[in-house]
Amino acid sequence: ALITLHHDRLIAYLVPADQDSGIPASTELRDHLRATLPDHMIPTTYIALAAFPRTPNGKIDRRALPAPDTTRLDLAGSYQAPSTPTEQLLATIWTDLLGLDRVGTTDNFFNLGGHSLLATQAISRIRATFSVDLSLATLFDQPTIAGLATIVDNTTAAEQAAPPIVAVSRDQRLPLSFAQQRLWFLDQLNPGSVEYNIATPIQLPEQLDIPALHAALATLTERHEVLRTRLVADAEGVPWQVIDLPTGFHLPVVDLTAHDDRDQAVRAWIAKDSATAFDLASGPLIRGSLLRLGDDEHLLALCMHHIVSDEWSAKIFQHELESLYASYRAGQSDPLPPLTVQYADFAAWQRDWLTGPVLDKQLGYWRAQLADTPVLDLPTDRPRPAVRSTAGAAIGFQLNVEITRRLQEVSRQNASTMFMTLLSAYAVLLSKYTGQDDLIVGTPVANRNHGETEQLIGFFVNTLALRADLRGDPTFAELLSQIRGTALAAYTHQDLPFEQLIDELAVVRDRSRTPLVQTLFNYTTNDSATATSAEVLPAKFDLSLTMGSTADGALAGSIQYSTALFDEATIRRMIGHLTELLSAITTNADQHLSALPILTPDEHQQLAVDWNAATAELPQANGIHELITGQPDAPAVIYDDTTLTYGQLETRANQLAHHLLGLGLQREGVVGLCLPRSTHMIVAILAIWKAGGTYLPLDPDYPTDRLTYMLTDSGADLLITTTAEHTAEHAAEPTKYTAELLSGIPAVSLDDPATNAALDAHPTTPPDLSHTLALDDPATQAALNAQPTTPPDVTVLPDQAAYLIYTSGSTG
Repeated sequence: ALITLHHDRLIAYLVPADQDSGIPASTELRDHLRATLPDHMIPTTYIALAAFPRTPNGKIDRRALPAPDTTRLDLAGSYQAPSTPTEQLLATIWTDLLGLDRVGTTDNFFNLGGHSLLATQAISRIRATFSVDLSLATLFDQPTIAGLATIVDNTTAAEQAAPPIVAVSRDQRLPLSFAQQRLWFLDQLNPGSVEYNIATPIQLPEQLDIPALHAALATLTERHEVLRTRLVADAEGVPWQVIDLPTGFHLPVVDLTAHDDRDQAVRAWIAKDSATAFDLASGPLIRGSLLRLGDDEHLLALCMHHIVSDEWSAKIFQHELESLYASYRAGQSDPLPPLTVQYADFAAWQRDWLTGPVLDKQLGYWRAQLADTPVLDLPTDRPRPAVRSTAGAAIGFQLNVEITRRLQEVSRQNASTMFMTLLSAYAVLLSKYTGQDDLIVGTPVANRNHGETEQLIGFFVNTLALRADLRGDPTFAELLSQIRGTALAAYTHQDLPFEQLIDELAVVRDRSRTPLVQTLFNYTTNDSATATSAEVLPAKFDLSLTMGSTADGALAGSIQYSTALFDEATIRRMIGHLTELLSAITTNADQHLSALPILTPDEHQQLAVDWNAATAELPQANGIHELITGQPDAPAVIYDDTTLTYGQLETRANQLAHHLLGLGLQREGVVGLCLPRSTHMIVAILAIWKAGGTYLPLDPDYPTDRLTYMLTDSGADLLITTTAEHTAEHAAEPTKYTAELLSGIPAVSLDDPATNAALDAHPTTPPDLSHTLALDDPATQAALNAQPTTPPDVTVLPDQAAYLIYTSGSTG
């Protein structure tokens, strides 16, 4: 079998093992491939051959392969012809986009080879044909002509479509598009930046006709005005588009044949060229070199500034270059149809159209969607610099075919695309990393939803800010349903440029991070998702995850990251976590997000087994208080401006322990501890343990009734507090509060002078448990001050209760 691209369609050529039986029906082949391949990689047409045509050297002669038959014989018996005018017009759009001769009213757009990009084009052509706006979700919900025709016919006249894009006079000043304006502004902030340089290497055929190639490049720059456009500011600093006259295309030849490792030489040359800045005012904003790798091996190394191109544009450039080169090499004329409008016309149209009610409608959606936007707070390896760095790198990875197949099944079962499934998984990963359940992830869209822009080169791509709500621990399937709705609604409102959205939302500018969106997710329909391991690339965001399908149908991807924030090891660990997460999702999409694991088997072994395989003996101690030791002059407790050394802590705790025992505290007797966070609290806890007691933490801010209940229910023998510990709730009646709280329980106020005197007055000999010290006795202060500094002679056993706590709703 051989699969080739023919006019943007995948064509499968097959040689059956049994020529008499032939190949299976197209529908059967598609169903078989759909189990392992994403929709955009499934061929639209299947052609049976007796044998592959060969060149003299034995290779498959691709030029000799028969052109696909567009009559769609496989539809015989099930074809239902369009009957209404709407159905007929829709069938015309579909046959053109899908490269078919006819389409029936019950045929499924996606079963015929349609995918998301073709669906976007279909929606834009429907808009141009019927003057109605339909969302992309409509085509997903109604993928047949019959169903879609009903929607079109029922669409009210109130849903007015955007006006057509028309050519404007070149005698007037030509504005920048909103997207161009933002990149121009960023270039003014950071002159000489190469962050938005786009390298596009193109492998050229053997027996290269250099004059034909040069002529084809010259025709392309003449055909697309944006390729000879400069952005020049006027005296007031306002930039305008200046279109230069065609002057051909400068194409120097660079000989790399002397290098032993030519692949490395090519990468180094392209990296160096990509690191050369463009001057937006001087231009040109595209350059190219012909790299000679061998006697009959060449590579066209193109580099463009993003302000005049995007990913879709690169495909147009390469497709038109191939068509022009083939024609010129054959001695024929330019085969391309003329363009009715140019990018400058789109920019002028955009400025005129996005005003008034149209702008208000778009903004209304985004304001509601992005109210109180969160900032993604990823844990980083280094502090975030005050000014965001563009230094970055990318690490590639690949999933196995089986996980890919199962992810496709999850997508189909949940009526979603692979993009939506992977975006949902990425949101889960980010949530687990940050602890946030409200996230915004950016995603690029081609923004070619107007028929006039389909064949234009230019900077059309837009960024959509998609919000994910993970609150309440939904299942993955529930999150996927939410993301599907969010994405489809965002597609409907994609005309508002991201740059204008930031301005309209008055997003607070922070030069340490990108506005509104700090991470990007992109799903491509080609094999360009992977990147060389740790390849150096400029980082436009903190993190960018790109995924796509490889030639064998597996999912591959790369994470592009800011090297100012993350280490390579961190990103490799993140890739492992993402892989584990995706695998877990495919086993059960109905799991709650909290149940989805991300640890790799090695990490699980390390955390659960290796780090818990402790064989060291526990310290010989009967209680925690015996482990709290240190140099007498070394700091032991620090709170605000107060510091206690180990010597001071030991002395005060011993004195208080003696005093508690003097009040009759028995082993495991409960002592209420109603203290704020302070050095007093540490002294009191240690003293209670030294005396063999059990402490009961009491929050001073609790209501009196709650504290009284806890003291009464626990059977507390003593209460330790401070006379100043009254909250605003109790301050009005402090005497009543104290009386209610104590309820006859002996109390020790650590900031009471009488208490301090009692501590100082205690004897140095072990206390007499039969001795009772009245707390309201004036001699208490003196007695405390006289307490010994040695530990009390009390045996504390390891199995004694250390503390008693009341949690919310519990009884202790």
